Amino acid sequence: MSAPRLELRLGPLQAAVQQAFARADEEGLLRRVWARDHRVWKPDPTEISDRLGWLDIAARMEPQVAALERFAAAVRGAGYTDVLLLGMGGSSLAPEVLARTFGPQPGGLRLTVLDSTDPRAVAARTAPLDLRTTLFLVSTKSGGTVETVSLFKYCYNLVAAELGRAAAGEHFAAITDPGSGLADLAAQYRFRHTFLGDPAIGGRYSALSVFGMVPAALLGLDLRALLRRAQQAAAAAGPDRSLRAGGNAAAQLGIVLGTAAAAGRDKLTLLCGPELVSFGDWVEQLIAESTGKEGRGILPVVGEPPANEYGADRLFVCLRRGADQATAAAAERLQAAGNPVATLQLDDHYDLAAQFFLWELATAVAGALLDVNPFDQPDVEAAKVRTREMVAAYHAAGSLPVTEPALRGAGMALYGEVDGDTPAQALAGFAVGAPPGAYLAIHAYLPPAAATDAALLALRRELRSGTGLATTIGYGPRFLHSTGQLHKGDAGRGRFLQIVAASAPDLPIPDRAGEPDSALSFDVLKQAQALGDRQALTEAGRAVLTVEVTGDAAAALRSLADAL
Repeated sequence: MSAPRLELRLGPLQAAVQQAFARADEEGLLRRVWARDHRVWKPDPTEISDRLGWLDIAARMEPQVAALERFAAAVRGAGYTDVLLLGMGGSSLAPEVLARTFGPQPGGLRLTVLDSTDPRAVAARTAPLDLRTTLFLVSTKSGGTVETVSLFKYCYNLVAAELGRAAAGEHFAAITDPGSGLADLAAQYRFRHTFLGDPAIGGRYSALSVFGMVPAALLGLDLRALLRRAQQAAAAAGPDRSLRAGGNAAAQLGIVLGTAAAAGRDKLTLLCGPELVSFGDWVEQLIAESTGKEGRGILPVVGEPPANEYGADRLFVCLRRGADQATAAAAERLQAAGNPVATLQLDDHYDLAAQFFLWELATAVAGALLDVNPFDQPDVEAAKVRTREMVAAYHAAGSLPVTEPALRGAGMALYGEVDGDTPAQALAGFAVGAPPGAYLAIHAYLPPAAATDAALLALRRELRSGTGLATTIGYGPRFLHSTGQLHKGDAGRGRFLQIVAASAPDLPIPDRAGEPDSALSFDVLKQAQALGDRQALTEAGRAVLTVEVTGDAAAALRSLADAL
């Protein structure tokens, strides 16, 4: 197969991008990236020099393929049929892309992902499982991600209760970095296996490392084909490849992203064919968390309903597989209307591996043009700190902090600055009050479900049509590990609609795996995360409106969309 193919029809950006290509060649940008010169991004090497292992990980993974295949064969031979991956952000998004895009493979296991602390979501993923034939894959680079560790403890107790503690550990495997807390837990609870990642790769750049390849092996995918495609993409963007010449899709896309953002087109709107929809979620984290800092950033817009007109703050990237005529037609309409459009062509599903590398390098190059470090996440900790404070308050008082709502009505309570007599009026005022170039982000602390997806999409459509602004949707707390950095680190033009609902029945989080005691539940953790993120956003000067829903959340959201 050939290297990734990129078609550029950039209209108003064309001249600036060509100049940027020439400048990058003259300055030896790609040569310096491959030489791991931290000065491409910052004078200080901190969290740069030790975060560039993704550049050649596809080649370095090849010697591990046989061992990964043996592990997958042993799991199948032991009678396992399902894998439930417990992870967040960079540890879960790439495996989810592979599972949703490839689907069940002959001889492979069924793999699903659990990346929510909503108790209904936890129950929906775990209750249908046959625990005797399920492998739980616990995945976190740091080894201490609170959501992942909480899910592990809960799932371990499920398995131990049915199969006994002596057998429970065999139903778990870990993917983590050397020396992490999860590595210690895996040894303590006698996991079937522990896979150790490369500490020189950050979570969102880890798709081609063990964090993506272990799930790929369990799915029954051809690991050598995946890694070969990634290496072809890397070779096409090698240190001696000119950006002005064709074929260097990764670096060229990075220049386009950075140049567009510098020109005010900082809303990267992804159009993915139906087979590639989940890939947009992976790109969303990579771009948002890498570029959204120091008052700058590129906002990825994924899954937004199409519109007739767009503002001058948009760049469109279309991803097509095969003869995807619908996406091609959409790109033609956008370009004809004067919008800058880039199109990436995939031949088959295995080209996803090439796209993983392509977007990683493109993001790193865009970070250089924006003068940000694309490998750190300085603002993520703010929400974690506030969440820990909320949990501490809960332990001290037996309840989370409570404030009086600014408005009640129609089974909802609204918190924040409210202008209007009904929830719909208040939301309309909140949205319309956003300045040009702003964006509206919906944070849904709700269980992911088809009905909720549809209701959120309807609400998003009304907000988009009523304001003309870019819109995004993220399920909480999942988005905290993807777009959460950008929301607090960018130029501050976001306005945030937070939707929360208590979940019943609740589920306990064991204090220790294998023990019955529990001082915290999943719903309390989720509510604490919502409160903590709201406070972190407010302290960062962001506008936040919280809508607390009682009863059927999907029905309430549909009513709100209808009222708008």
